[in-house]
Amino acid sequence: MNQTTILTIATRNKHKAQEIAAILPPHFVVKTLADYPALPEVEETGSTFAANARLKACGIAALLPGLVLADDSGLCVEALSGAPGVMSARYAGEHGNDAANNARLLQELSKLPAPYAASFRCAMCLALAGEVKAEFEGRVNGTITLSPTGEHGFGYDPLFVPDGYNCTMAELPAEEKNRISHRADALRQLMHYFAL
Repeated sequence: MNQTTILTIATRNKHKAQEIAAILPPHFVVKTLADYPALPEVEETGSTFAANARLKACGIAALLPGLVLADDSGLCVEALSGAPGVMSARYAGEHGNDAANNARLLQELSKLPAPYAASFRCAMCLALAGEVKAEFEGRVNGTITLSPTGEHGFGYDPLFVPDGYNCTMAELPAEEKNRISHRADALRQLMHYFAL
């Protein structure tokens, strides 16, 4: 498959869109919801990452021509019974406030004994004309550190140490993060779906 494929990522999160675009082969022309400012927000009312990805992908694909890819992802900490989970982006209340979300996570974990096993999880849904075409799930395991470090990435990256590394996700160069991340894992499955 070498012809150009237009793929709309159902997000207004520029960091997420940049990561996805960097991982995909160059013949994908990536658009985001920023290219369609009149489109409505899709309520993420699902109780799982997969359900939210499905809601976003199908909701946007019903309004736009072509393929739509939605991603719902987050951090699951074993000591917190899987929290923040689907509430990762709004764990502290305000959607997308990384500093507040990280502060709340550190506060919750400070009451509990280490180590803090965790995983980043990503569910992706590919949709066309409002219908699911395929679904993919990615995961990377690691631990949470109570000392945030690193300038790269976003979200909980400064607190997450992937298994096999002695630094946080936020300390990794973008190329390395994009090789090992939960999002990269799901996107590899997407590329396999397209037989790339």
